Amino acid sequence: MKNIFKLLLLLFVFIHVSATFAQEDGLDENYFQLSPRIGYDFPNYNNNNTPYIDYNAGLDFGVSLDYYWNWFGLGFDFDYINNSPENTYPTSNLFESDRVTPINSFSLSEDKIQRMFYGIGPNAQYRTYSGKFKAELNTRFGLASIDGGRTLLEGTTTSGTMPLNFHAGYKDSGVFTFKGQVRFTYFLSKKLGINVGGYYMKHFGVQELNESGISASYQPFANSTGATGESIAILEANGPSLRNQSCECDISSVGVFAGVTMKFGKSQNICPVCKEDHLPHCCADCGCAITIIAKDKLTGSILPDVGVVLKDLEGTIVKSGTTDVLGMVVFEDVVEDDYIIESQLYNVKLLGNSITKDEFIKCKRENTGIQKEILYTDENFILKGTVVECNTVTKIQGVDILLRDTIKAGQKNTLSDAEGDFVLHLIQESTYAISGSKNGYYSNEVEVSTGWYNRNSTLFVNLEMCIDPCGKAISLDNINFNLNQSKILPAAIPDLLRIVKLMRDNPNILVEMSSHTDSQGSSEYNKLLSQRRADATVKYIVSQGISESRLIAKGAGENELKNTKCANNIPCTDQEHRINRRTEFKVICF
Repeated sequence: MKNIFKLLLLLFVFIHVSATFAQEDGLDENYFQLSPRIGYDFPNYNNNNTPYIDYNAGLDFGVSLDYYWNWFGLGFDFDYINNSPENTYPTSNLFESDRVTPINSFSLSEDKIQRMFYGIGPNAQYRTYSGKFKAELNTRFGLASIDGGRTLLEGTTTSGTMPLNFHAGYKDSGVFTFKGQVRFTYFLSKKLGINVGGYYMKHFGVQELNESGISASYQPFANSTGATGESIAILEANGPSLRNQSCECDISSVGVFAGVTMKFGKSQNICPVCKEDHLPHCCADCGCAITIIAKDKLTGSILPDVGVVLKDLEGTIVKSGTTDVLGMVVFEDVVEDDYIIESQLYNVKLLGNSITKDEFIKCKRENTGIQKEILYTDENFILKGTVVECNTVTKIQGVDILLRDTIKAGQKNTLSDAEGDFVLHLIQESTYAISGSKNGYYSNEVEVSTGWYNRNSTLFVNLEMCIDPCGKAISLDNINFNLNQSKILPAAIPDLLRIVKLMRDNPNILVEMSSHTDSQGSSEYNKLLSQRRADATVKYIVSQGISESRLIAKGAGENELKNTKCANNIPCTDQEHRINRRTEFKVICF
């Protein structure tokens, strides 16, 4: 039951937030609502220790009377619920304690349980813009009366009649009760709707009855095996188990229902111009609400951030807006006329649409708004990129983005905005090299191939690229050397070729290659060894066609330890020393 309370609480928060942020001003306010219903109730009496008795589901007849100011209201509920107990005590192959005398004749009486609930409490609702559908959360606190449920099973043998299972039932009024209910309503007209829903109800501290000082009893039995091997039940010889103290226990139930909803009171759909009851649809002076939905023709996906304008036949812009995350923009109070819809997404025009005066006439006659669809028909992809500083989440503004088509001649440029974002259009079946430049930064080139995507299922290609600030030292983990040697090993070549490509892509940078040793050995020896290694890395890069004038070889020796704990004469493991043995490159920008 704790989960049900959590669910109701979450639903209340959802409806509250939705009503606060999503509800339209043109919907009815200050009205009564009457909702009779019929449903099915599933009770739970397990905590009442009723011996060998289950309780069946039964009919619920109820009615709700609610008053709503807007999304918030107050309501009253009445429920009449009929449940019945069901005896589960064994009545087949039952024997007295002598294991010989069978009990073949039984008498069973079961009284139905009637519950009546009266409660009052707050409501919250969310209504769609058209007012056709709404979801409600109703909470009620009140009193209930619970009556009935007496159950008696008796068995008859040659020695007489004995009670086997008994519960005195309930008769209690003024029981404090909570009810939480959700209801979904679809309105067939402005005043009449149909609804479905569910509820959870809990009665606190329900008093059981006593008969002759006994609240509940049953004759204990044990399962056994008969002479022929069949399963039998044997009554115990020590008499019935009695509960003399009646229980004040909780009873709960859940239910589902369906019904009708009738609204009373003056409608508050007031047009802000003509002050008459028309919104959110049409009126003669203030016009209609026009909803425009933007979609991609090939994928069918909705398109946010589409700029939309509504023009009359003379070309004058009457309304303008941008589609939201649902691909929609709504223009309120559009006066009857002929209109043209124009739109564009990232400087590409969409297939437009039009509205005629006849559609306004239909709007008035059928009391509905006008909906139109606009389509993005361009077959190119849209690249949506973001520029960040490498190994961080810092977005960078004002980066000059260069897009080169490596298959077909041509290139494009754009700048990243304040959020580091940029947009470019990519043709199908081509491959692009993308790089970025900005004073104080340098960029690696990124490759994107539209051959990886299918335009019938994808419109947007997302890309995050990074640029590094000049002067930042970057460690090359794969450039290692054999002990006391400076020869370039095969494992180092991929990292060095990466630097070669970087320098070719960025012809206006210098690169400093620095080699570092650990603190083992003399400082003079380490200095000379690191210089030889730095010279070797520079020599390899020059061999790949890079001008030596753009390279600086720096042997740092042990002067720039990363792991400062491992200085001279301090014992360290080889793994700790390894942190200090490294090769780094640093870009120097002009």
